[in-house]
Amino acid sequence: MLIFSQNNERGTKMNSQEIDLLGNNPLADLISDNVYDILNSRGLINEKTVRDYQIKRRFKEMRETKMSATNAIDILRDAYPYLQFDTIRKIVYQIQK
Repeated sequence: MLIFSQNNERGTKMNSQEIDLLGNNPLADLISDNVYDILNSRGLINEKTVRDYQIKRRFKEMRETKMSATNAIDILRDAYPYLQFDTIRKIVYQIQK
């Protein structure tokens, strides 16, 4: 299951604490829910890095369906309206160090 944006009952973007209450693990393909809960409860999860990972993963999935990079970034901008086009472009094309 891919989760890259979630809204609460008010229709506003939920923070990681609200998402955690729902039992969602945005890194389920990498670590178990139990490990995620432990790391998150100890403040060891970097929310920005998790967000960037989700953006990269979703971008890759869209590109594998032959979607253009511009269209994929536009869809991601809809999910993350606070990020600029160039910011998302930098995230998805960032070279691993």
